[in-house]
Amino acid sequence: MNSRMTTQPRDTPFHLLGRIVVDFVSLAGDMTIFGLRMLSWILPGWPRGNVLWPVLYEIGVKSVPVVFITGGFIGMVLAVQAFEQFELMHMENQLGTVVNVTLLKELGPVLAAVMLAGRVGSAIAAQLGTMRVTEQIDALTALGANPIAYLVVPRFLACVLLIPMLTLCADGIGVLSGWWFSTQVLGVESFFYWFHSQRFVTSFDLFSGILKSVFFGASISLIACHRGFHSRAGAEGVGQAATEAFVYSFVVILAIDFLLGYFLMHLYRILW
Repeated sequence: MNSRMTTQPRDTPFHLLGRIVVDFVSLAGDMTIFGLRMLSWILPGWPRGNVLWPVLYEIGVKSVPVVFITGGFIGMVLAVQAFEQFELMHMENQLGTVVNVTLLKELGPVLAAVMLAGRVGSAIAAQLGTMRVTEQIDALTALGANPIAYLVVPRFLACVLLIPMLTLCADGIGVLSGWWFSTQVLGVESFFYWFHSQRFVTSFDLFSGILKSVFFGASISLIACHRGFHSRAGAEGVGQAATEAFVYSFVVILAIDFLLGYFLMHLYRILW
């Protein structure tokens, strides 16, 4: 009797696309449920100080040097790139306008959030992933403590409260570094630099950047905690959880920046 070998059919592009869509919807739904469970523990009351303060220090104070360095170079890079184009149009004295508006509305909040997603988000995912692998989260549940209330809520509150403050620090350092480089290196008059900045930079620009940073902080903490809680076993699983936390946060930051930018643009036209 001739034996016939059976072969598995290859996945078509439609199968691959369907699998990607199903995985995305499943992940989005799981994160939504995870976020709702977390919010249910925030509304009754805040965590105790001995739980919240170490997280605030870890996320906020230890991120200050990275944010200062990032903000300083953002301001100088913007000055260099914009000066080359403004010089061709003989508009060097208006350099402060484009530097400060771009810094406050877009690059300051986005790049600060990306840096914090790499430092804070990956660290949170690695910590919680290690706790999952070593069964510390299961031990908390066995002792009667809710791991979401004890581990997730403090980190979420710390990110939502401190990332906007860190963004303000990055904006301030970026504005000063852009002014210093423009006036001391590129030869722009300091009076005209601030004069045109005052004319075109509004409080709504600052509000837009801070509002974005609040959403960035919430998304970074939620994604990082979710990936850490669902880390797979072993060192490879923890590393993959940290990588996924950064990659997902980066994509979500760009998506939120686009959606909020479009919404705030129309809001500005309505109000002004």
